[in-house]
Amino acid sequence: MPFELHPDLKRDGISMGEFPLCLVLLINDSNYPWFVLVPQLENLRELTDLTDEEHQTFWAESRAFSAGIMQAFSGEKLNVAALGNMTPQLHVHHVVRYSKDAAWPGPIWGKLPLKPYDQAGVDRVREKLSAAKIAGLVDAEN
Repeated sequence: MPFELHPDLKRDGISMGEFPLCLVLLINDSNYPWFVLVPQLENLRELTDLTDEEHQTFWAESRAFSAGIMQAFSGEKLNVAALGNMTPQLHVHHVVRYSKDAAWPGPIWGKLPLKPYDQAGVDRVREKLSAAKIAGLVDAEN
């Protein structure tokens, strides 16, 4: 069975590109620079489901992406979390935070209603990611 993205992630995510292992999605909430990395392997629920090699690859991709988005969005703090309580497919959130954002210092979940991006906003995010030249990230086709 080939990799298939969970319907929740299809609904809430906008493809920004991919690494050799992970698909990079922008969560469609312009309140925060909020992304998820999704390993493109079938039947994963937990990080412990990855092989040792996949685990190393995942964290190398996460590290490169984290550094890139902190630069691209001039972040003050980066929250990285694998929750999966509602969407069981393994996906790891990467959220750039600022001391002046609406949810600071608490978690972002449930603080504000989702504010979807318009096309210009998505394009701005793509431009920032492209300008950051994140090692290994291949841009998604529009």
